[in-house]
Amino acid sequence: MRLLRVGPAGGERPALLEEDGTLRDLSALVPDVDGALLADPAALDRIRAAVGARVLPALDPSGLRVGPPVARIGKMVGIGVNYHDLVAEMRVGVPTEPVVFLKAPDTVVGPDDTVLVPRGSVRTDWEIELAVVIGRTVRYLDSDEEAMAAVAGYAVANDLSERDFHHGRAGQWGKGKNCETFNPLGPWLVTADAIPDPQDLRMRLWVNGRLAQDSGTARMIFPVARLIRYLSHYMPLHPGDVINTGTPAGVALAQPEPKPYLRAGDVLELEIEGLGRQRQELKDA
Repeated sequence: MRLLRVGPAGGERPALLEEDGTLRDLSALVPDVDGALLADPAALDRIRAAVGARVLPALDPSGLRVGPPVARIGKMVGIGVNYHDLVAEMRVGVPTEPVVFLKAPDTVVGPDDTVLVPRGSVRTDWEIELAVVIGRTVRYLDSDEEAMAAVAGYAVANDLSERDFHHGRAGQWGKGKNCETFNPLGPWLVTADAIPDPQDLRMRLWVNGRLAQDSGTARMIFPVARLIRYLSHYMPLHPGDVINTGTPAGVALAQPEPKPYLRAGDVLELEIEGLGRQRQELKDA
């Protein structure tokens, strides 16, 4: 299933996108797409049954904003330096363990919402990433099978970063990762049963029409199952939590001088196979 949330910011309603492109209203069945829904197999089965019975009302998508596909995210966990092609491009060592940081849920915006370049920014960068959404509470997992059973679904994320804030100044990565609007998510949450292999998805990002990133999840250093297992030994993962699993080669940071960092007026477009497409225009904060 492709679950999404549509409507004005703060007033989104749950919806479903059918294979033929018809948008269906879920608000009579469930209050929202959030951790409570993702942890409730009976509620998800009701949605599937309603789809099969063709009883869900259609929505007119014309002029309808698409919001983040998951509401009330508990925590967002970021993974850095997790692609072999990025390691080669940056000429850095392959990490022996996942590089972990936390990102505030209030950085999340819709897939086509405006992205704000922070005041004082000189090195705002793009990062296409596979987002993994958790569907059950897990702790101290021992197997890949347990880890994958905890996945509710997948989405496209743009884990924007201000490199000078987190590389050029004192402190940790948080200052460069938590700027307003720095995590467009969606358009859809595609349930795990619709993605047979999350390590076989092509991912691409364009900057002002120029292809900047073109890779695939097969190039992850630590695949999805390993990341979930690893994280579960350091923090509980709950329904509605999101893991951004890292970005491949092609970020501005890795380019020759002058590096093409983002400015107001730039346009980002990005997509992951089977998970949909985003488009953001940048403006000054």
